[in-house]
Amino acid sequence: MSRKLPDSILSKLKGKPKVLVTHPEVGEEALDILNQKCQVTILQNIPPVRSDILEKCKGMDAFLWAGHHPLNAEILDAAGPQVKAISTMSAGYDFVDLEEIKRRKIPFGNTPEVLGIAVAELAIGLMISASRRFHEGRRSIESSTWNSDSLQWMLGQEIRDAKVGFFGFGNIAQKIADRLEGFEIGRIIYHTRKVSPNEEEYKAKHVTFDQLLEQSDILFIVCPLTAETKEKFNESAFNKMKSNAVLINVGRGQIIDQKALYNALKSNKIFSAGLDVMTPEPLPADDPLLSLPNCVLVPHLGSATARTRGDMGVIAAHNVLRGLAGEPMFSPVYQP
Repeated sequence: MSRKLPDSILSKLKGKPKVLVTHPEVGEEALDILNQKCQVTILQNIPPVRSDILEKCKGMDAFLWAGHHPLNAEILDAAGPQVKAISTMSAGYDFVDLEEIKRRKIPFGNTPEVLGIAVAELAIGLMISASRRFHEGRRSIESSTWNSDSLQWMLGQEIRDAKVGFFGFGNIAQKIADRLEGFEIGRIIYHTRKVSPNEEEYKAKHVTFDQLLEQSDILFIVCPLTAETKEKFNESAFNKMKSNAVLINVGRGQIIDQKALYNALKSNKIFSAGLDVMTPEPLPADDPLLSLPNCVLVPHLGSATARTRGDMGVIAAHNVLRGLAGEPMFSPVYQP
């Protein structure tokens, strides 16, 4: 997208609105966009310090909220009633009190579309790694247990002809589905509250949650964390899955009951898992999941490419300036 805000938007910005950027690494392009018309304050602490945010947010007209620090009534009260726009630099916003933002009628945006490709690529990598036992294979080399004599050693699951399930079928899930085309998969099934308007395009079938569990050979979790999805994947769910099932989570860690996942992997109720998200983050080095050969873990790297992070900052900046101008945000979550 364009790094320059349209003149029609810039002309509607009066004076020099004050914008608080909560992280110093949002990218030069995002800061250049904001500096066109705004007085920008950038917090320098990594991670952000709550007391610093509460002090620096006073009198601000807008926030570019980078990172997952809680954004709630305490922050908004400290800032004051003049806040006119907020954008996160993320797809998820479970760290934001959305109801409070709605109550105050503050335009609020995020950056979901731009990170879809990067997250999808990582999800495909986790799928291959978990299906073909990359982590376990590496451990066998390190422990000198590489068995070159057995023809049945370290057999993995093929992606070819697999029935691929999605828990959630929005932008990121569909980007993953696009990248599965060359793998000769069998069929796509998905579970969401509503039937996807793109169902026919992907030759996908809407199923119940139990059917998703029972039928998926590879199952991607690609949905936001809500009260409904929290620990949806628990002991009961794992008991319904296939023993050859490969579970990939690029949604949020708390969608999975990690103790139940550990038990399911340890007892081989499911074949393997690949996780980009977990609870807590960072995951402690002594967490039981790290002891498992059939669990591939990466430290929340879904959107971690230079191009995508830069684009996220740009879209967040666009959201902020459009909100300040009283125009629809580029990527709105809530628009009064």
